[in-house]
Amino acid sequence: MEWVIGLEHLGMADVARVGGKNASLGEMIANLAGLGVSVPGGFATTADAFRAFLDHNGLTARIDAELRALDIEDVAALAATGARIRGAVEEAELPAGLNEAIIAAYAAMGTEPAVAVRSSATAEDLPDASFAGQQETYLNVRGIEAVLTSVKRVFASLYNDRAIAYRVHQGFAHHDVALSAGIQRMVRSDIGASGVMFTLDTESGFRDVVFITCAYGLGETVVQGEVNPDEFVVDKPNLAAGRPAVLKRELGGKAIKMIYAAAEGASVETVEVDAADRNRFSLSDAQVEELARMGVTIENHYGRPMDIEWGLDGDDGRLYILQARPETVESRADSATVERFNLDECGDVLAEGRAIGQRIGSGVAKVIEHASEMARVEPGDVLITDMTDPDWEPVMKRAAAIVTNRGGRTCHAAIIARELGIPAVVGCGDATAKLKDGAMVTVSCAQGDTGYVYAGQLRYSVQRGDVVDLPPLPTKVMMNVGNPGRAFQFSRIPNQGVGLARLEFIINNAIGIHPRALLEYERLDWELRSEIDLRIAGYADPVAFYVDKLVEGIATIAAGFRGKPVIVRMSDFKSNEYANLIGGAHFEPDEENPMIGFRGAGRYLSDEFRPCFELECRAIRRVREEMGFTEVEVMIPFVRTVEGARGVIEVLEANGLKRGEHGLRVIMMCEIPSNALLADEFLDHFDGFSIGSNDLTQLTLGLDRDSALVAHQFDERNGAVKALIGMAIKACRERGKYIGICGQGPSDFPDFAEWLLAQGIGSISLNPDTVVATWQRLAKVDA
Repeated sequence: MEWVIGLEHLGMADVARVGGKNASLGEMIANLAGLGVSVPGGFATTADAFRAFLDHNGLTARIDAELRALDIEDVAALAATGARIRGAVEEAELPAGLNEAIIAAYAAMGTEPAVAVRSSATAEDLPDASFAGQQETYLNVRGIEAVLTSVKRVFASLYNDRAIAYRVHQGFAHHDVALSAGIQRMVRSDIGASGVMFTLDTESGFRDVVFITCAYGLGETVVQGEVNPDEFVVDKPNLAAGRPAVLKRELGGKAIKMIYAAAEGASVETVEVDAADRNRFSLSDAQVEELARMGVTIENHYGRPMDIEWGLDGDDGRLYILQARPETVESRADSATVERFNLDECGDVLAEGRAIGQRIGSGVAKVIEHASEMARVEPGDVLITDMTDPDWEPVMKRAAAIVTNRGGRTCHAAIIARELGIPAVVGCGDATAKLKDGAMVTVSCAQGDTGYVYAGQLRYSVQRGDVVDLPPLPTKVMMNVGNPGRAFQFSRIPNQGVGLARLEFIINNAIGIHPRALLEYERLDWELRSEIDLRIAGYADPVAFYVDKLVEGIATIAAGFRGKPVIVRMSDFKSNEYANLIGGAHFEPDEENPMIGFRGAGRYLSDEFRPCFELECRAIRRVREEMGFTEVEVMIPFVRTVEGARGVIEVLEANGLKRGEHGLRVIMMCEIPSNALLADEFLDHFDGFSIGSNDLTQLTLGLDRDSALVAHQFDERNGAVKALIGMAIKACRERGKYIGICGQGPSDFPDFAEWLLAQGIGSISLNPDTVVATWQRLAKVDA
């Protein structure tokens, strides 16, 4: 009998001997140590040892009989049966040979080292079934008696309620699954940090990024969703090229951490995190990139996307990989099919948090304060609770959606929601207090990174279609992408780049503060500074926050559409919109008609706003020159006069953005009649036009598109509007310059898109949901 084996002697060929987790640890120790992947050592008990343990105590037949008689849909019976089996296993004695082998192997690790005792099932961490969190892990186990007890408790956890149910749902026979206990040296993340890493985007399945979550202390708080962690997105191609690779940073609450227990008899305890630590990121960019490199190395070795747990040792400052398993949800999704949920009506927002699943669901809210109330959840209900753990899984599959107070995008509730194909909003903070039990709610995760819980049952629609090979057209079909949080998902739709990426979405949602309030932070009153301090936590200073957030948003879109043009329109808020930002009322004029007031190029050239525009220029330059996204192009909106065109080009050049340098193109929005009437003169200063049909239509027809009284007369297909568009297209074509359109018209009116094709437009930028249908219609016209 081979009772235990050192992890360094194991590999993926040993799954049947020591389970998926332990086999993977051995595989990495043996093959990846020389490539910079550090894995703590230890040993594993064998599957044969587990079976011998059951036989030695006469448990095999008893357990089989109990499980054969069990109806797992009966939650009470499941709990009672599981408890009886676990009790019997924990009270049983280890065979003498196993007992002695564990004592010897633990002694060989040193003088009573602190270890983690982890479960590793023989049907675990497989490409099509993760079994994540089904069995138990015990941390900071010290001393041989504690190790022997923990091994038996790990053995017993094969019969946790959720593990029994999961095996049935995944089609595994109970007697075919054995357990190995992994005894692994502890990483001192209790005084460092830890978290989870996926080598793809967990929401869209986008393969060119690494997604990392992190919090202080031992990793159980992140995995179980007890804490809202920091989040990072890392670009793989930039990582390989040695360029700055962190695309996104999101500061989490990190309210608590799990550390080694000070009290006698306990192994770990949970304590509050100091406010200063909560308000900074738990990893530096250098550590994030080092961790991501380990993740890519592991992914390359296994040849598939991976789900990885890691720890930062607070003693030696090194990063360690604690386990790695195949990612089993997005990597198995049908990449040939695109599914898009759309919320078709608005409602009152009751709660918001991290969006999981890019879907929408509705049902009766069931606010569950304790696991003992789980049976109240009926099929189709919305489960609302503080957090979930694997014990909740038998009832989670009944839910139409899940909402939690705590947790990040890699917590238990998030992982199970993805497996079940239902939306979840996690980390809301106060969902159980704000949502009423028994009320009808709609949960939307289809609006970007933020998920919303709305009052009532709102209408929504689902579009499904195959990603088809579309025929070439004489014009490019591009997309309007304002929300960086949806860039990776939208990149799966056939496209030839981004014809309009609006900075306003990033400023409004990721920043939320008027740029002058950040530039003049020291002059603000204490109350306003305090409000700003909450939003800029984790960043070097107020101005760095503004620039960094712009860089993150722009770079995320560029990464999603790498190798294709991404035309970024500089900010075009009107004064009333800027006034709605934090601090905005202090700096914005009160205009009668902001639509034709202080906006666009005229704003950039003003003494009041030029320093703010220069921050935008700084962000664009970093994205292009430091991060290497040279496909990013600049677009200037609302240029009233040729003199204004000349002036804004001079400001761009003064800020290091010169036309032609590093391939930079500067496009002008053609959205004022003067732009088309004096097209040649404007084109002396720009590399082309992008027609903004919304503003061009209202200014040509002299109507306010926001007024319900005249809205019915708004039509981009009006003869006067088309005459001006035709002039702009002709001028650009004659001078060999870019000509596209990014207004609403081609998305709304296929016949207008056909007319543009006939005029020789160079590109049509559409809303993502209209791309495929419009492309197919234009192909028929062209044919």
